[in-house]
Amino acid sequence: MIRYAVRIQSLALAVVATATASDVMAQPTVDVWLSSQDLKHRIEKQPSLSFARAESSELPAIEVDPARRYQSMLGLGASLEPTTCYNLSRLQPKAQDEVIRRLVDPSDGIGMNLMRICIGTPDFTGDPWYSYDDVPEGQTDETLAHFSIEKDRRYLLPILKKARAASPELRFFASPWSPPGWMTSTGDMIGGHLLPKYYGVYARYFVRFVQAYEKEDIPIHAVTIQNEPGVDRSKDRPRWRYPSCRWTGEQERDFIRDHLGPTFRKAGLKTKIWCYDHNFNEKPMPGDAGIDYPTVVLKDKAAATFVDGVAFHGYEGRPSGMGAFHERFPDVPIHFSEGSVFGAPGAVKLIEYFRNWACCYNAWVMMIDEKRGPNNGPFNASKTCIMLDSRTLEVSYRCDYYLYGQFMKFVRRGAVRVASSGSTRTFGNVAFLNPDGIIVLIVANGSLAAKQYRILSSGRSAIATLPAGAVATYVWRPE
Repeated sequence: MIRYAVRIQSLALAVVATATASDVMAQPTVDVWLSSQDLKHRIEKQPSLSFARAESSELPAIEVDPARRYQSMLGLGASLEPTTCYNLSRLQPKAQDEVIRRLVDPSDGIGMNLMRICIGTPDFTGDPWYSYDDVPEGQTDETLAHFSIEKDRRYLLPILKKARAASPELRFFASPWSPPGWMTSTGDMIGGHLLPKYYGVYARYFVRFVQAYEKEDIPIHAVTIQNEPGVDRSKDRPRWRYPSCRWTGEQERDFIRDHLGPTFRKAGLKTKIWCYDHNFNEKPMPGDAGIDYPTVVLKDKAAATFVDGVAFHGYEGRPSGMGAFHERFPDVPIHFSEGSVFGAPGAVKLIEYFRNWACCYNAWVMMIDEKRGPNNGPFNASKTCIMLDSRTLEVSYRCDYYLYGQFMKFVRRGAVRVASSGSTRTFGNVAFLNPDGIIVLIVANGSLAAKQYRILSSGRSAIATLPAGAVATYVWRPE
């Protein structure tokens, strides 16, 4: 009896041991990458984590639930506006290729796959303001006989072509800062509004731009009607004047419904139309109608037929404004088209954008020199993720380049945001399910102290620690 009991006990232990070993082998391995704003870590591979059976713990938890799904991601990137493109053009060809590769290549770089470009001149440029149809003062060109993108050939188109060659998956969307001056109430590109008698001509202007860029092998995925339509710089002091054009929601609604949408359709263009392209404030402000503006556009069913999404900036209001807009129009894609973030606190803010339904993100101005230029506009640029020393032509990569990479290198186009708990304004997280079935969890610590926490998923748990001022990306394949 004693021998029999011992044998039974041994068999039971063996079964338990086998089950435990099998259970351990079945746990997903979590790959970890880390970047920090002190540059001690630069998308650096860390020791992997292993999930184990979840047990009670006092540690804060981030619970990822891939079954609860939200928006599908279009892309992540920045802008290839004139300032950035000019600075890139100052480099020798091999140096240009290296910087562009480090920006857009998903393996050797950080994998930016969506870029904003400009239709004519923005405020960030070293060149005189121009549109694609400038004529002498007092003249007009309703047939667009003088339309030309020739000025873009100096350095803009060469850089865009190199970027697309380095990553064929790269997509571009484009925004104007002003129509040609002869179309506006001021007679120039500095403020005023588009005269209604030119609505049809301006729609054809957009078509000509898209077609001209397509001939250069630069397909335009989408356009916005106007960068920051609440702005009219003709009313400001001379120092603050730059290309701008004031629109109301009603004016943009009518332009899209009666002119741009039908003209795109007639021309057979696949280019999408995003409305608004300004701040996500919920309450209207002077010169900034906020989310009420795109509401006016999309409440009109005929106009909404032509609109693929709404574009937001982040200079006024809170990211929750995008969430509030989503509640009004749950089927309309939300695009975050302009607004840079900085350091680990900025990474937490970027997480807020995604948690409030943004399906893309684009930083504004990617490369300035040590003089913060070239820049004919009034706004002093913060240091960008890449900096150029104009004397030595040396390129430096700041912490934001690597912090962006913690998102852009891992979240693929077509990924779906999934539920994750425990995000705050100083310690944020967001999770995605990539098209290949891989889960990507990004955690940003914008606080002044290291954080230890549990990652929970499918009844499993892994313990992680994140230094202050750092961003970590966790990647695993669920069971």
